[in-house]
Amino acid sequence: MPSSHSQFMWFFSVYSFLFLYLRMHQTNNARFLDLLWRHVLSLGLLTTAFLVSYSRVYLLYHTWKQVLYGGIAGSFMAVVWFVFTQEVLTPLFPRIAAWPISEFFLIRDTSLIPNVLWFEYTVTRAEARNRQRKLGAKLQ
Repeated sequence: MPSSHSQFMWFFSVYSFLFLYLRMHQTNNARFLDLLWRHVLSLGLLTTAFLVSYSRVYLLYHTWKQVLYGGIAGSFMAVVWFVFTQEVLTPLFPRIAAWPISEFFLIRDTSLIPNVLWFEYTVTRAEARNRQRKLGAKLQ
């Protein structure tokens, strides 16, 4: 009965919206461009969900009622899943990451790092410099 396309798109859009605004770490010195890309991305996601929903009716695959119920169901499940992952799974993850099997597969908890890409870059750069210094000391 509900449109699965609408349901998926609204789930994805609402979950992404919640993730962008509630989960991603906000800093007090957030730059204008950082805030702008969040707003643009959120607007793009919501626009895409609306366009997919509209296309289902326009192409005569579904009625407005089916698309509306799909959108409501997807949005509701996105909120439920977001709350579940944030309130139940996220607090458990540090313990899960400490399991031997997690260490074997190199699973780590980076949820408290605000910018993982910058963190990885600086750590890798520092390690490369240390290794270069050690290599230079061995050659002399």
